[in-house]
Order: sequence, then C-alpha cells, then structure tokens
Amino acid sequence: MKTFNIGAGMTNMRGVFYPTGHMVLMFPTERDARRACELLRHDGVSEDDLCIAKPEEFERQLNDAIDEYDDVLLPSVGTEIETARRFRHLAHQGHHALIVHASAAMQSDHVLDVLHELPISYGQRYRFLVIEDLVSNS
Repeated sequence: MKTFNIGAGMTNMRGVFYPTGHMVLMFPTERDARRACELLRHDGVSEDDLCIAKPEEFERQLNDAIDEYDDVLLPSVGTEIETARRFRHLAHQGHHALIVHASAAMQSDHVLDVLHELPISYGQRYRFLVIEDLVSNS
C-alpha cells in the first residue's frame, strides 16, 4: 500500500486538493479503513491503487493544499475548497482517509456496494472538472 502524499496531480492549478482520478473515502476508525482495503483488494483492486492516510498526516497535508484566500485572478467556480475543508474537518476529528486510484472503468456504485457494511463518513470521487458525491453524511 502506498504512503499518502499530496504530490503532482493531486491539486488543481490553484494548489487546492483535487486528486483527479481518485476516490477519497473517510472512515471513523483505522480498523474501518483497513477493512475497506481488504474488501477492495479481495474485489480485485491492486494494493498499489490503495492508500490509507492517518488523520494527523491527512489534515497536515490538506492544510497546505487549501487556498484560504480569495483569488481575484483565478477565481474558483467549483466546490473543491469546501470539499477539501470538509475532509480536513473530519481528519481533525480523527477520521482516517482511504484514497483509491479509480480507473475510468471502476464504477463508484460498485465500490460502495463492496463497502456497504462499513461506516463511510464522507466520500468523493474526483473526475476531470467534476467532484462526484459518493457519501455525504453529516
């Protein structure tokens, strides 16, 4: 399993967290996140396509990838900043992140079906120019 690192391709041109081609799922406990990895691996997802981020590390890296200031030259027309803030808030509360590299063939509904027994607290799939709500529990 890969170590989480917000690197090239995980931010938009403003530097805001936007991991195109990935699903980001939040779980209340590390045990839940690890169980999700097991279920996805059993379903055929490569271990190289999975990454668990501990809350402290995820929050720290998101802090560096959230634009807290309005940008007059490059205004945002999307929700990526609010979405990243929601992830950061959950990490601050102790939730663990599971980042899944999601090929175009991977169906979001299928992933949610595989993980149906687990308490996903929040989930998004990042596509080119679109963030797809997977789970938006309050």
